Amino acid sequence: MDVLIVMATTIAYVYSVLIMVVNIILKLDSPMTFFDVPPMLFLFIAFGRWLENVAKGKTSQALKKLMSLQPLQGVLVKLDERGKIIEEQVILAQLIQRGDLLKVVPGETIPTDGRIVDGTTTCDESLITGESMPVDKAVGAQVVGGTKNLVGSIIMQATHVGQETALKQIIKLVEDAQTSKAPIQELADKIAGVFVPFILIISFATWLIYVIIGYTAYDSLKKHSSYGGSNMTHYSQSEIVFELAFRYSITVLSVACPCALGLATPTAVMVATGVGAASGILIKGGEPLELARKVRTIVFDKTGTITKGKPCVVDKQIFIEDDDHLTLDRMLAIAATAESGSEHPLALAIQNECKQRFRTEQKGQCLDFKATWGYGLFARVTGIDCLIPESDTQRSYTVLIGNREWMVRHNLNVSDRIDRAMSIHEQDGHTAVLVGIDNKLAGMFVIADEIKPTAPLTIFALQSLGLHTILLTGDNIKTARAIAAKVGIKSVYAEVLPTQKERFISKLKEKMDPNEKIAMVGDGINDSPALARADVGIAVGSGTDVAVEAASIVLIRDELFDVVTAILLSKKTIWRIWINFIFAIGYNTIAIPIAAGVLIPANIHLKPWMASAAMALSSISVVLSSLLLRYFRKPEIRTYENSSYRQWCTTMSANIEVHRGIENVVGTSQRTSPTSSRSGTSSKLSQLLVDAVSTFVKQSFGEKVKSKLTTTTTTMDDNIGLIVIKK
Repeated sequence: MDVLIVMATTIAYVYSVLIMVVNIILKLDSPMTFFDVPPMLFLFIAFGRWLENVAKGKTSQALKKLMSLQPLQGVLVKLDERGKIIEEQVILAQLIQRGDLLKVVPGETIPTDGRIVDGTTTCDESLITGESMPVDKAVGAQVVGGTKNLVGSIIMQATHVGQETALKQIIKLVEDAQTSKAPIQELADKIAGVFVPFILIISFATWLIYVIIGYTAYDSLKKHSSYGGSNMTHYSQSEIVFELAFRYSITVLSVACPCALGLATPTAVMVATGVGAASGILIKGGEPLELARKVRTIVFDKTGTITKGKPCVVDKQIFIEDDDHLTLDRMLAIAATAESGSEHPLALAIQNECKQRFRTEQKGQCLDFKATWGYGLFARVTGIDCLIPESDTQRSYTVLIGNREWMVRHNLNVSDRIDRAMSIHEQDGHTAVLVGIDNKLAGMFVIADEIKPTAPLTIFALQSLGLHTILLTGDNIKTARAIAAKVGIKSVYAEVLPTQKERFISKLKEKMDPNEKIAMVGDGINDSPALARADVGIAVGSGTDVAVEAASIVLIRDELFDVVTAILLSKKTIWRIWINFIFAIGYNTIAIPIAAGVLIPANIHLKPWMASAAMALSSISVVLSSLLLRYFRKPEIRTYENSSYRQWCTTMSANIEVHRGIENVVGTSQRTSPTSSRSGTSSKLSQLLVDAVSTFVKQSFGEKVKSKLTTTTTTMDDNIGLIVIKK
């Protein structure tokens, strides 16, 4: 745009100087000059740029709001041996060190990320997590720097400071996202790359056409000259023609606006990422924002995604009936000690059960710990007398904990009775974990992980948007089927090892249309490779750990329904970008011909200063269009709890496809649409259309051409057959 402005002002000024000098030398009457054009152009351009910057400043308002949350200071305290405060000191927030003890009174801002060591309170985390309700905090709870302490005085210990705090990471992530390019921007860049040369050609062509018309149809053109009136007799034909030619040529240069094209995408991305951040949805740039709109299949991990990720032991059973030494408490003590070297959610459930049962953090000694993902663990355990009395304090136990396959691998027989006992719990969606002690199948822990309350509604909302949902889990087939039946997922891949999840995503991509994208939703713990492999990786419930490298979208809250919000925000943003493109292209398509004088017969024409004002307004209109995204609101859950949802709930446990492993991956293109399976009318209509097109091709182009064409029919969600003719 600057090139066009410089050329317009330079041509206007140089032309005016030259014609004035010539008229002075030749002692002619005062000529019509364009000395008013450069200052008027610069005035309107500067005013337009100012308005544009004001509007663009609004696009980053969410980021400014986040930056305003940064605390300035904190109260550093020292405690005596009894935990009483003996010294207080106000220090700047940037001087706080990890491990410092800080006092926060009601109404103050939490100075940095930390953990409460004394006191209880309630915090307002709405501006960071998007959670509108205050959150209760007790001893041991994590608090986030920048949030507001509402009711109680607390003593906290700093755990993350400086650039490591959640607020700083969120600000950096949003800043990076707002400066990144979306793939759709490439279209604008390509157009802008040829726009300036094209306008220069149009401007020169305009000048040339007016010169030609001026000498061939002078009488019809001279009345539109700026000289006008009775003074026209004092000027020659050449002066009048060249004045008209230069005026319309300069007007074309002034009215053209490639800047609007350049603003169409980045302004929308800036607003959308800010809106997302305010809702607890961190989108890492324009690319995932655009790709999320194209998602057709969403793959869900189970633990921590569909379920709460906080499993607990709901039942314990002993299988060895003739061993008085082995009791439920002893099995629990042995298993918890063996699991002490594992961070697996099931291991943590057994450890928590042990902690609650014996009311101590102590455990025995775990030796030779070896875990195999997807199967179980092996360990040697000793020293459990700290939990339960032992006659032989040096006694050692060989322990196996895992699934059926793990026990069979180690030559422990899983009888039909035990298998039936496990199946009963698995059909309820629970996980049955077997325990082998000293080469005997000793017992079983039944572990339940509660399904998130909004999981079924989330699946319903996504399916309503036309998305196919898949459950991908390492759990056994029976448990996976039970979980899927409770949330409405129809396609299940069970007993998938963590190392196989990435391969599953790769296989699914191969089966799908390249234009259809895949999203993977997980908690970012053991599914990071799969999140990275998917077109859009969504990490759920990351809390303050916003730097999940593998994920392209991070949901701060542990709210699964935010996946729906992210998809809808993506669709709204890309739609707004296309509207911006229509504004930008439509403006240039209409304004350039008018500037060139096509409406002269209707006595409508633009002066250069009018053209520059229109050009400035076109850029502002695009920015204002992007600002409309600020009115995007998260969909309310209750709007989906309608009669359609209630009807869907009655059938959500039917027609579930369960696969073991990843050998039989089925893409969406190979899957029969639910709509087509419900309606035979659509397929019949599609076939009639296929026959009609085939007959038309045969009659119009001959049998030879027809034989080289193939037709395929698909069924859309609205029961309309779509015929695709491929050469």
